[in-house]
Amino acid sequence: MVSRMGLVGCFLLVAVALFNGAAADNYTVGDDLEWTIPPAGSVAYSTWANTKRFQINDTIVFKWSGSHTVAEVSKADYENCSNSNPLAFYDSSPASITLTSNVTRYFICTVGNHCSDLGQKVTIKISEDDDRWWDRNASSSLTVNIGALILSTAMAIFFYSFN
Repeated sequence: MVSRMGLVGCFLLVAVALFNGAAADNYTVGDDLEWTIPPAGSVAYSTWANTKRFQINDTIVFKWSGSHTVAEVSKADYENCSNSNPLAFYDSSPASITLTSNVTRYFICTVGNHCSDLGQKVTIKISEDDDRWWDRNASSSLTVNIGALILSTAMAIFFYSFN
């Protein structure tokens, strides 16, 4: 039979693992706007990206209909909307890209003037471990993990009271 302290310790380990083990997220670039010519120019995608907390292993998904592409480019090519030397190129939707390192990534549409004149481009920054993102974003995964912590603690107390 498992001792009370062993059982409580086991539940606490599960609770800590749930609290610290947030899963990677999937983000559709632009949310409902998706990857299209933004109605307000590049501010639409920069505003969207600034409300997210991208982490390593998250996936960003570019979805579009019609004539669009996605090219990952250098910062200089991003600023000039140049697609002459893309780091990666995607010409079919959806295009899923996993964020595998802690670097800022730059994406543009290479069709006509979609980037240069119409603002179809986005910068994806991996968040540092700081507290500022709380000002911009509420994390549903944190809410779920806190709920799991409370449930695990309640279960530990329940089982502890029967021994």
